[in-house]
Amino acid sequence: MNPVEILDAKREGRSLDRASLSAFMTGYLEGTVEEYQMAAFLMAVQFRGLDDGELTDLVEIMIGSGSVLELDHLPSPRVDKHSTGGVGDKVSLVLSPLVAEAGLHVPMMSGRGLGHTGGTLDKLEAIPGFRTDLPLDEFLEVLGAERAAMMGQTAEIAPLDQRLYALRSVTGTVPSIPLIAASIMSKKLAEGLDALVLDVKTGSGAFLSQRDDSLALARTMVGIGERYGVRTTALLTAMDRPLGRTAGNALEVREAVECLRGKGPEDLREVVLALSAELLLSAGEASSFEAARERLAELLDGGAPLARFRRLVQRQGGDPRTVDEVDRLPQAPVVREVRVDAPSHVAEVRPVPLGMAVIALGGGRTRLGQEIDPSVGFSVLVQPGEILEEGDLLGRVHAASEEAAREGEARLRDAVHLGRSRGTPGAPSPLISHRVDASGVWPWDPVGSQRG
Repeated sequence: MNPVEILDAKREGRSLDRASLSAFMTGYLEGTVEEYQMAAFLMAVQFRGLDDGELTDLVEIMIGSGSVLELDHLPSPRVDKHSTGGVGDKVSLVLSPLVAEAGLHVPMMSGRGLGHTGGTLDKLEAIPGFRTDLPLDEFLEVLGAERAAMMGQTAEIAPLDQRLYALRSVTGTVPSIPLIAASIMSKKLAEGLDALVLDVKTGSGAFLSQRDDSLALARTMVGIGERYGVRTTALLTAMDRPLGRTAGNALEVREAVECLRGKGPEDLREVVLALSAELLLSAGEASSFEAARERLAELLDGGAPLARFRRLVQRQGGDPRTVDEVDRLPQAPVVREVRVDAPSHVAEVRPVPLGMAVIALGGGRTRLGQEIDPSVGFSVLVQPGEILEEGDLLGRVHAASEEAAREGEARLRDAVHLGRSRGTPGAPSPLISHRVDASGVWPWDPVGSQRG
């Protein structure tokens, strides 16, 4: 295999056969293909794409580079959910114990924050003592006991993806639809799942901001999952504003716990229930979407998923008292209230500036391996469409110092665009706009009439 011939072919848009692609990827893992050659390949894919055959081969090669979880001994369907990333997205912390309480096994492998978006692992590690670096045998032990376990990607699972992902993040090739799809699906398919639901974000705060691009990614990932025999669906959810009322790791854990108590913000609850209902339906555990959603809402309001989350926290080394006494979570020493100075309405809450503000406060990373402050962020955030009176709260800044709090206030005011009147503001975009399954793309229908 001559790496230059591979690069020439992909630069010219020619399709690579399985043997050539496999030799190139294996060479990269073994060191006979250099980092700069793989960087050139990724950039060629960014511009030329991959056809269906190449994408299928790449996913298989990624999965085959490591281990696949053997979960056939578990008595109920194995399911998972993946989000393409957003600000305020704490869905996994609620969905995992909720779906497990409904009787399914949820072997969830999650990631850390990337760019302006938060990461599930960072949120979980805001719980004192919580371990996300479980070895596979311990992960499987927790999963068997609680029907849910949550950890980061290990060296055994799709190591080729780990190498490529790190390289993509520094070569300008993150927003490639085939590379995003291959990265996500190789990890999820290595979990040995029966069903998967994808939360594909769209809007200004998503990695793919245009709806058509988000739909293309959803269709691509659904197609990969179905080709592997995993019942896969996707929902397009809004990321033109943050999800919920908090941004920042410990603050988002608090909000997730509120949702597990049957409370919390309505948009978070709705996304959790919709994605969870899709999993029950795909796994054959419900006769209809409506029945699945109703059952899950009853569970959420009844408190059993909260108890399961408490046990999960304890089994993974965390302090279970934080679930009932959320003040045990890390708290920032400075909390600054930010208020409006005139009657107005909330025209926009921009996720990217808000996510970058969390990073500026110390709640995210600007370099690999950087320690973060789990206590900082924003809470009681306004949402688009709300009408405010003079003196009403725009949000609270949670910061490590007065100086940081002042900067946080400036960044919050920059992220929230106000209309200087009490007139009726425009309606925000739909929280859930589309559903994608093996049969096609459908406008979101909460009654569920377009489900194949």
